[in-house]
Amino acid sequence: MPDLVLFQPDIPQNTGTILRLGACLGVTVHVIEPAGFPLSDHALRRAGMDYLERAAMVRHVDFPAFEAWRREQGRRLVLLTTSGAVSHLDHAFAATDLLMLGRESSGVPQDVHALADARVTVPMVAGMRSLNVAVTAAIVLGEALRQTSGFPSAPQPPAAGSPA
Repeated sequence: MPDLVLFQPDIPQNTGTILRLGACLGVTVHVIEPAGFPLSDHALRRAGMDYLERAAMVRHVDFPAFEAWRREQGRRLVLLTTSGAVSHLDHAFAATDLLMLGRESSGVPQDVHALADARVTVPMVAGMRSLNVAVTAAIVLGEALRQTSGFPSAPQPPAAGSPA
């Protein structure tokens, strides 16, 4: 299934929320360092709560290390950006896509933009700048999982007449 990628995140609460999202949906979250805060349980605990123990997080020391890993894996990089020309609803996601979100303060540098295989955006009302990075992650990941049939199976309700 698709993975989420955080490029040098600035805000621990957003990172914790995205790790919680990943844990709940069974999605790996890659963090490209350096982060704008210490990547510690203490920094992430408030938003991630007890879900952090179940989160699959992969740390990359920097973007060149991530890019070398990505190329070795043969995975497509899909950048979520306000300057994307294609709506996430019109993009054909693949199960092996890496969905990258930029820094809350500045997005990603132009050289990272240039390396992206696709650039998608979430449609918004005219005049609005951007959504919160964790909200964007959830919206686009939801569509990617829907398209790739990657959502976890829903628990089955007990059969009629059986004890709950």
